[in-house]
Amino acid sequence: MDTMSDGADRGSEHRTATATARGTAHTLRHAVAALLAAWLVVLGAGTCAHAAPGDGLIKVFVVPDPARTGGQPATLPSIAADTLGDPARSGEILDLNRGLAQQDGGALTGPDDPLHPGWILRLPQDASGPAVQLARDTGNQDGTTLPPGTGQQAPPGTAQSTMFAIPLAAAVAVLATILLALVTAGIVGRRRVRVAYTAVLRAVRGLGEPVRRRRRLTQRRTTGRRFAADTESVRRAYGVLGEFVPTRHRPERPVHAVRVDEAGATVWLTAADTADAPWTHLDSTRWRRPTTAAGRPAHADDTGPAAQTSVTAACLVRVGTDSDGAPVFVDLSRLDGVLSVSGDRTVARDVVQNLLAEVARTRPDTAVTVLRGADGGPPLTVPTGLRQLPRVAAPAPSAPAADLGTVRAGAARRPVRGVVVVAGTPDERVAAELAALCGPGGAGWTGLVHGEVSGAHWRWHTDADGRVDIPVLDVRLTVPA
Repeated sequence: MDTMSDGADRGSEHRTATATARGTAHTLRHAVAALLAAWLVVLGAGTCAHAAPGDGLIKVFVVPDPARTGGQPATLPSIAADTLGDPARSGEILDLNRGLAQQDGGALTGPDDPLHPGWILRLPQDASGPAVQLARDTGNQDGTTLPPGTGQQAPPGTAQSTMFAIPLAAAVAVLATILLALVTAGIVGRRRVRVAYTAVLRAVRGLGEPVRRRRRLTQRRTTGRRFAADTESVRRAYGVLGEFVPTRHRPERPVHAVRVDEAGATVWLTAADTADAPWTHLDSTRWRRPTTAAGRPAHADDTGPAAQTSVTAACLVRVGTDSDGAPVFVDLSRLDGVLSVSGDRTVARDVVQNLLAEVARTRPDTAVTVLRGADGGPPLTVPTGLRQLPRVAAPAPSAPAADLGTVRAGAARRPVRGVVVVAGTPDERVAAELAALCGPGGAGWTGLVHGEVSGAHWRWHTDADGRVDIPVLDVRLTVPA
C-alpha cells in the first residue's frame, strides 16, 4: 500500500510540476506580448504627436551647424552628393524647396543662396544615407504651395514641417523586447529546439556515414591481420588459464573469457567463484591482476592429470577487441552447445568466419561441416588447417538433459570435437540436424550459427558498425573483418 501511495504522490507531483511549467510558459508569452504592445504604443505616440490624419511622410535633410561639420557649410551640391549620390542633382532639391518658409523666416530662392542651420530641405523619394530623415508634410507659414505633384495649397498660418525621428531609447527598448521574446520562445520551445537539433545532427552524421563505415572497415581488417600474426597474446591467455587449474585442495574455477593487455590480464569467472591474490575483484564476475604480479600455476606436486587436461581441453578464440584495443578471448569449450549470432547479417558472418580462423590457429585439423540456412545465406569459407566434412551422419539424440539455463549451460565443459557452421537461419530440417550434432544428448559438436536459432546457449548480437554484444559477459567488442 505504501508503495502504491508513493507512486500516486509522485504522479501527482509530476502532473503539478508539468501544469506549473505550462502555466509559467503561458504567462511568459503573454507578458512578452503585452510589453511589446506597450512599447509600440509609446513609440507611436512619440512619433506621431504632430502629424495630421492623412498626411504622408516625406524625406528631408536638416542643415547642420558648420561648427559640427568641421567648419564646412552645407550646399545643395554637397547635400545631393550625400543623399542622392550625384551633386548634379542639386537642382531637384532646389525645385522641391524653392520659396518654402523656414523656421527663421527665410526661404531658398536660388542655387547660390546660403543654407542656414536648422533649415529642413525636402528630398526626392530615392534619397538615402545616414543624413536622410522622415517628416510629416504639414505645410508652411507663408502659404506657399507644397512641392510639385501634391496638388494642394497649404493654408496660411499652419505649422511648419515637423520632424519624424525615432528616439534612441525607444529603438533600444524595441530591440530589447525582441531579444526577450526570442529568448523566451527558446526557453518555452526548448524541447522543439532540441528535437530539431537532434534531427539536424542526425542528418549531418548521415552525410558522413559512408566515410565512417569505410574507415571502421579498414580498422577491422587491420585487426584481422593483427590477429593472424599475433601468437604472444594466445600464449599469455593460455598461461592465465593455468592459474585456475584444479588442485588437490581446490576444484577448477571455470574461466569463461580472458582479456590480455600490456598492463595485465582480466578473467570472467562465475559469480560464485573467487580468485586468489594477486587477483583483485572488479565486479560480480571479473577479476584483474597486473603483469608485474603475474600469478603462478600450482606446483606439480599439488596438481594431478586433471590440471593438464583442463588447459588442453580449452579452446580459446579471440572474438574481437574492446574499446582500448585489447583482445578478448572466449573459451568455446564452455559453450556446451550452439552459439547464435544475430543482428547485422554481414557482421554476424564476419564473427563466425573469424571464430573458424581462430579455431584453425589453436586447434588445427578440427572437423567442420557447413549447413545451408533457409534464408539462402552464402556459405562460409573453411580456413586452411581445418578438416571439412561434406556431411556428418547425426546420431539419434538421446533423452535431453534438464535445461539448466544459459549461465549453467555455459559453465559446462565440452571439448570442441567438431564444429557445425550454419550459414543463415536454419529451417526445420537443418535445425533438427543441428540439434542432433550439438544439442543435449547429441554427438557433442559445437554449433556456430550466424542467424536466429532456438535452443542456443549463447546469443550474441551485432550491429552495422562492426561490433558484437556478448550479454553473458556484458562486453561489446569490435569484430575483425
